[in-house]
Amino acid sequence: MKIFEELKERGLLAQLTDEAEIRELVNEGKAIFYIGFDPTADSLHVGHFMALSLMKRLQMAGNKPIALVGGGTGMIGDPSGRTDLRSMMTNDTIDHNCDCFRKQMSRFITFEDNFDCKTQDAFMVNNADWLRDLNYIEFIRDIGVHFSVNRMLAAECYKNRMEKGLSFLEFNYMLMQSYDFLKLYETYGCNMQFGGDDQWSNMLGGTELIRRKLGKDAYAMTITLLLNSEGNKMGKTAKGAVWLDPEKTSPYEFYQYWRNVNDADVMRFIRMLTFLPMEEITAMEGWDDTRINEKKEILARELTTLVHGEEEAKKAESGAKALFAGGGDDANVPTATLTESDIRDGKVDILQVLVSSGLCPTRSDARRQVEQGGVTVGEEKVTDVRAVFETAFFADGVLVRRGKKQFRKVFAPEGSAK
Repeated sequence: MKIFEELKERGLLAQLTDEAEIRELVNEGKAIFYIGFDPTADSLHVGHFMALSLMKRLQMAGNKPIALVGGGTGMIGDPSGRTDLRSMMTNDTIDHNCDCFRKQMSRFITFEDNFDCKTQDAFMVNNADWLRDLNYIEFIRDIGVHFSVNRMLAAECYKNRMEKGLSFLEFNYMLMQSYDFLKLYETYGCNMQFGGDDQWSNMLGGTELIRRKLGKDAYAMTITLLLNSEGNKMGKTAKGAVWLDPEKTSPYEFYQYWRNVNDADVMRFIRMLTFLPMEEITAMEGWDDTRINEKKEILARELTTLVHGEEEAKKAESGAKALFAGGGDDANVPTATLTESDIRDGKVDILQVLVSSGLCPTRSDARRQVEQGGVTVGEEKVTDVRAVFETAFFADGVLVRRGKKQFRKVFAPEGSAK
């Protein structure tokens, strides 16, 4: 099966400017394509997973990826899909985030330092190189003249912002993203842009700008947004985003996130996100309902391996089995250590245990969890919000649970429990 047909069978394709041309280019390995990543944080998250996987698949098929980090556009912030204005970031913060992105992307795609169309290696560029020093008058005269305000206001990417007020700052975003495509086309021969389905209006702006300025054809294709069966975006938990940085979301937590997806979503995610052969996936679809947990374990293991490597995936799986199946090694369960400031007269209260372990963001949330009967320490359910424990109780580590899916092995501060 050729790559375009595989993408289609996996359910990844959404909107395309010219299906026949795109099919031919990607199947013949002639696509030089880019995907943009605005550095809104110092880590990529699950929402970026689809784009990274697409880059990897297309690179494996002989096409050339350009990863564009938005050191320039990040100073404005993409209004697509938002109802509020993004927080402004300093140049130093944006540049730091861009550096973090490259490290994480390297797990998916192979980079080189100098772009060479004769190789299959990826290339990373930063649009700060051409956007930060733009002359605004020249930009508006040269680029802005090709954009209709009426058409821009009708674009999907601005609709959610219109009710609360779309700032002129954000209104420039489409022009800047379109200009990115033009620059990449002129500099590297980039003939395609890929991105999430919520980027369609911005991407069309780029193809139209290239046609108007250069009289050339360029193409755009969006990939399906990562939504669950209820239509909600994936990648959020009670604690916040599911990050690809192991310091922000541990490999165990990442594994558990996928291990606990809804039954109705598991096979769709296996098709869309894993690199298992389609024949193998088709066979799995024929499994009966008694094997649903096996499917979830395969999904979690495959994706954790992609992001964190095989060794960390095995540790995460072993830790999960230690908790859920009575097997495996509980040494791989996430740990937390109380601090000296948590201790009062050699004791620590249950609310502080939950907050310091990261199982609850605040004491008020911890209180609700205890009152609702969702907290277990060791083998005992804790229902008294005033419960306290001797520090020595945590000397060798005690398993603390919030609900059925969140765990920490909590330890006393070193030396304090003697």
